[in-house]
Formats: sequence, C-alpha cells, structure tokens
Amino acid sequence: MQYSAYYVEEKDGTFSASISKLELEKPADGSVQIKVSHSSLNYKDALSASGNKGVTRTYPFVPGIDAAGTITDANSSQFNEGDEVIVTGYDMGMNTPGGFGEYINVPAGWVVKKPSALTSLEAMSIGTAGLTAAASVLKIYESSQESDLPVLVSGATGGVGSIGVMLMSKLGKEVSALTGKSSSADFLKSLGATKIIMRDEYLEAPAKAMERPLFSSAIDTVGGNVLSKMLPQISPHGVVACCGNVAGIEVNTTVFPFILRGITLAGIDSAESSLAFKTSIWNKFADEWNLDLSSMIKIVTKENLQQEIDLILQGGQQGRVVLTHGE
Repeated sequence: MQYSAYYVEEKDGTFSASISKLELEKPADGSVQIKVSHSSLNYKDALSASGNKGVTRTYPFVPGIDAAGTITDANSSQFNEGDEVIVTGYDMGMNTPGGFGEYINVPAGWVVKKPSALTSLEAMSIGTAGLTAAASVLKIYESSQESDLPVLVSGATGGVGSIGVMLMSKLGKEVSALTGKSSSADFLKSLGATKIIMRDEYLEAPAKAMERPLFSSAIDTVGGNVLSKMLPQISPHGVVACCGNVAGIEVNTTVFPFILRGITLAGIDSAESSLAFKTSIWNKFADEWNLDLSSMIKIVTKENLQQEIDLILQGGQQGRVVLTHGE
C-alpha cells in the first residue's frame, strides 16, 4: 500500500520537496500506525524541510513534528485500532518520518489519546506551539510572585507567542505583545493583548544591567538581544520562560536581575517533556484552557505547504498553519 507525503530529497547538496507516493510499512513491535488527518507547521518543520541537518540528519525525509489521527495498526497493547490520538515532539519529524505524510509509524510511548472534547483540527491548531506556550504559562504561574505589572510576550504573532497571548489574557493577565510587524497590531489585540510594543523601538536603547521593573514575567520565543533586554525589566521574583532562539543563541546579561530581584530564567522544551505532562496539558486545553483558535489558523494542503514554509523562514508567519490530509 502506498501513501502520499510531502517528501524532502537531497541531491548534490541541494534540497527539494515534492508530493510523493511512499510505501507503507508495518509498525515495529511496541509501535503503532496512525492515519494522519491533520498536522501543523512549526519553525522546526521548516528547518527540516529546507535541509537543516541540525534538525534532520539524513534525507530523503518526511517532516512534521505534530500529528493527529486514528490508529490503523496497533502493534502495542496500549492502544486499539480506531483510537483517536495525538503525537507531538520526541524524534518524530526530526529523524522519524512525521505528520506531513498521510501515515506515520511511531512508538506507543509517544502517543496521547485525544480528549473527546477536542477535534483533530483543534488539536493541531494547538500542536507543539500550544504545548510550549502552555508549559511557559504553567512555569510562570508555579514560580513567579503575584504582580499587577503586565506579562511580556515576544515574537507574539508566531505560533507559541500568539497562543501565549491568548492564554495569559484568558487567565486574567494584562499582556504586552512584542512584535516586529506593525501591521499585526489589530490581530494581537484580537487575541487579548492590551499593549503592542514594536521590536525596533524596544531595542533602540541598549540593554542596561538593571532597569525599573516593567513586566511581572515574560514568555520569550526569540532569544538573543530581545531576551537580554527584557531580563533587567522583570519585577522581583518574576519568571522569564525561554523557548526560542530565532533572534540568536547568545544572551548578554549580568547576575544582577537574578541576585538582586530573584528572577528565574526557565528553559521550556515541550517536545521532550513526559507523556504524563503532555496528557495533562491536552486535558487542560480540552477543559478550562479551551481556546477558540479558528480566527488565527490557516488550513493548507500538502500542495500549498511550500509557500507557508518559505513564509515562516522569512519570519512572516502569523498565528498557526494547519495541514489537512483530507479534501
């Protein structure tokens, strides 16, 4: 049996993608086969699709770190055929073929049963980006000191940032959204942001060792000079949840924010978090953290996925892109 996939190949150091027919293999012992109905586009997927060997070591390959669908072959006692499930992160879409194909074979230990209150489309509107945003919000609420100052969210129009803005707003926090896109102000306000901060203006003055507190906590999705700038602006015992590096991997700071205000810089890696943690987050999204993401998603097919990959690599993504394998 063959299935269709967005397939990235390498020839003489040049990478190209096509919609290809691939042979479907049986799942190994302890693994399951899933017919994928939906996936989503993340920055890591775009890197894999463009031949970044820091993400994917060998090609040809099928990217896609997120997938939702139905089990068609359960070579594991943990699941049955017909179970509706979600897979996010671990090695899927990095070196294990991922959700940009109509079928995947993955270890049962990577798989979460989809809450009945969520559709597959809704689950992939959330995806790894939503799990990362939720993990950031949880870290802030578990560790930070209550403050009336707003929460700062950088890279606010991206997948993680936009869901972070929505979650913080839903939980009653005032949110300042940091973005490089002046055209996205209305979009960010529709998500719940109370103040829009333009990145160029924010970075105009060099970072200082300490500044007066401007924010209670922050979700930083970009790293680099943005993270360096925000650390001295966090109020006492606040938390900066760090989950991205598109602006750079180096941070220029001093120990002062940490030892004079007791702030916490917390790394967030939802992709490798435990299955129990992921399950708890999915249950939250199905219940008290339920979000209406319909206005911020763009649904695409494999045939028009490449233009969205190009857009996210150029920093132009707004909201979430969901891939459907249906009609």
